[in-house]
Amino acid sequence: QVQLVESGGGVVQPGDSLRLSCAASEGTFSRYAMVWFRQPPGKDREFVAAITWNYGSVVYGASVKGRFAIYRDKAKNSMYLEMDTLRPEDTAVYYCAATTRVEPISFDPSRYDYWGRGTQVTVSS
Repeated sequence: QVQLVESGGGVVQPGDSLRLSCAASEGTFSRYAMVWFRQPPGKDREFVAAITWNYGSVVYGASVKGRFAIYRDKAKNSMYLEMDTLRPEDTAVYYCAATTRVEPISFDPSRYDYWGRGTQVTVSS
């Protein structure tokens, strides 16, 4: 069973930057797309960004577009989320997920079968 492991979370101040990483345990994992979701305290899981593994096509959620960047490194079997100009409302547990289904990128968490355990990002002054 493929495992996804997030890292890079922490406590930062508004306006700061942070980079999250997600590593897959198997290089032969035939993922079609990998995504980042986040879950603020007391709220539902929210789509952040996605990238197709082979072609690198990206999709962003409206609340992070222009501030966050998703990319992947095939050689390292890893995906990243570069977060700039962080705001208090970005505070959440950030999860990486993946799907093997070849279909349009979905904002629905139930469409993703592989999940990491999450990493906490706290933006506070």
